[in-house]
Amino acid sequence: MSTAHTDYQLSDELLGLVLPILDAYQDPYLNKGLVTAGCVNKLAIEGKRLQLGLVYPYPCMTQYRDTVMAVTKQLAVLDQIDEVECEIDFQPHTYSAITSVEPLPNVKQVIAVASGKGGVGKSTTAVNLALALKAEGAEVGILDADIYGPSIPLMLGIPHFKPQSPDGKLMTAGSAHGIAAQSIGFMLQDEEAAVWRGPMAAGALAQLLNETQWPELDYLVIDMPPGTGDIQLTLSQKFPVSGALIVTTPQDIALADAKKGITMFNKVSIPVLGIVENMSFHLCPECGHKEHPFGTHGGSNIAEKYNVPLLGALPLNINIRESMDQGAPCVASEPDSEVAGIYREIARKIGAQLAMQQVQSSVSISISDDE
Repeated sequence: MSTAHTDYQLSDELLGLVLPILDAYQDPYLNKGLVTAGCVNKLAIEGKRLQLGLVYPYPCMTQYRDTVMAVTKQLAVLDQIDEVECEIDFQPHTYSAITSVEPLPNVKQVIAVASGKGGVGKSTTAVNLALALKAEGAEVGILDADIYGPSIPLMLGIPHFKPQSPDGKLMTAGSAHGIAAQSIGFMLQDEEAAVWRGPMAAGALAQLLNETQWPELDYLVIDMPPGTGDIQLTLSQKFPVSGALIVTTPQDIALADAKKGITMFNKVSIPVLGIVENMSFHLCPECGHKEHPFGTHGGSNIAEKYNVPLLGALPLNINIRESMDQGAPCVASEPDSEVAGIYREIARKIGAQLAMQQVQSSVSISISDDE
């Protein structure tokens, strides 16, 4: 990992004892020790109180307490330390897999959420992923790129928001549950349809992306339209996408289309961060029996075939559907639920994947420059 700016104010002797202990703690998402991962940016001592500063390249605020407890326990074996005072921050870097395209103003990283076909829960995943990233400490926005079937306004509970343009150049974004949002659905009248050919739809998407006055964002999640057509290719080639997430269900027909989505992103050199499998299983609310109405191991098989991680498997759960219909996604309305926990786990994995992808990209560019 890239090394953060470090401020070490310890004697060489104590530093030689503290750094190995910190590096022995393996971050579960970066798969590296804290020092090797570049997360340790401050070390100082006052009496026997160690001041430790950590900076993460991915959002993981819900994990801070466990990390501090684990590290403190290990450092407590040193005679020179009686207490650990820990400050933790999250600082992602601006990163795009498409180096030929300028980054979006105010947006550090762009995550495309895609599927080969409709009806697999892609929009539900995009909304809850955005909210999960927010819950982990990031500033997040979501763009509804499904020009023909915008659903984000309803899912976020703000169907009547209308963008304004104070300066006549940029549009305001909506806001719900702590995240910014933009959608063609905000501009259409009730039941009005966007009846446009591919180039017009792609142009409308470009306007939504580039002409929205986004606040300062760590991540912009893009809910892509289903399929691998003109809009998807335009987005993949002309906008600063950092990585893509593929959503599928276990059934064969969905998996066949998901493979096409992976192939498309591979062709345009956008890293696929992983697979999310929706409707993976159903738990009987009466007896707890687990069944798989759409098949088993579909997501894991496709993940293995294309050498990408299976980021998470979501149950077939009526609460997920009802919460979206009510404009109260479960990550925001039921943060302590099992489903919300799965989405936060997915968010941490994606953030870490992007951080590691950026480091690999930087190394590749450095090697290329040297040659």
